[in-house]
Amino acid sequence: MIKAVLWDNDGVLVDTEHLYFLATREVMLTIGVEITEEIYRNIFLKEGIGPWHFAREKGLGENEIDNLKKRRNQVYTGLLSGKNYAIEGAEDTLMKLKPHYIIGVVTSARREHFEMVHKVTDFLKYFDFVLTIEDYEKSKPDPQPYLEALKKSGVASHEALVIEDSQRGLTSAKAAGLTCWVIPTGLTMVSDFSRADKILSNIHEVASLLLAK
Repeated sequence: MIKAVLWDNDGVLVDTEHLYFLATREVMLTIGVEITEEIYRNIFLKEGIGPWHFAREKGLGENEIDNLKKRRNQVYTGLLSGKNYAIEGAEDTLMKLKPHYIIGVVTSARREHFEMVHKVTDFLKYFDFVLTIEDYEKSKPDPQPYLEALKKSGVASHEALVIEDSQRGLTSAKAAGLTCWVIPTGLTMVSDFSRADKILSNIHEVASLLLAK
């Protein structure tokens, strides 16, 4: 029996993954590196690594790379500011599940960006806990984020369900020994989701499947 539903954020609850791509692309172009959607899918959404090795190949030092990261975060903040990027059906799904399940979010986003997005969506009231990138040492596809979430939820591994949209998120969840349902997006639909327990068409199906049991 499922007792906790652990959600990825970007691409699952809010349609922000493309904005992170645009911010990354803009900043990398300033050093003459073009990040295409294919490159982004491979390094971020499959492997879970950043583009900074391209900067090192260009001869940039770590201080310069840190400045690129700061600039990327500033651009992303600007894209997020004041706009509601909630995915259609997300609030209705959370509202239906909240009385029956522990609701956690496990995201690779920075906390400031997470809070900025959900100050507008007003989803925070549905979450029992949130883990952002500051809350663990190793990011997805490493299992640590979901192992930490499992501890936070207080349930056994077979009692937790993960909702993801990316290959790196699926890899993380399965490495942590968890059931994982995937909702592919435009950026992730060409990924390998063969290990997913279910592949869904949209977020509405999560509540339909869980509450039908």
